[in-house]
Amino acid sequence: MPVVKFTSNLKRFYPDLRPMSVSGRTVASVLEEVNASHSGIKDYIVDENGSLRKHVNIFIGNDLIRDRERLNDALSEDDEVYIMQALSGG
Repeated sequence: MPVVKFTSNLKRFYPDLRPMSVSGRTVASVLEEVNASHSGIKDYIVDENGSLRKHVNIFIGNDLIRDRERLNDALSEDDEVYIMQALSGG
């Protein structure tokens, strides 16, 4: 099963957030699984249209996902997915 890992700044809002194994085979389906376990977290990751927010990056292994709008990048059984919410400000 793919494993999803998160940056620590998301843990401010979800202190029990830990790496989790998921059954989804696309980034979109993985986000649905994560949101089912941590209600509302998806709102920090995608906008009202379902597209990846400007200051969020998702990597599959070392590769940045390509589809920031529909999140249809495919996952394989042994992938690691990293959800990184960038910090902004000065």
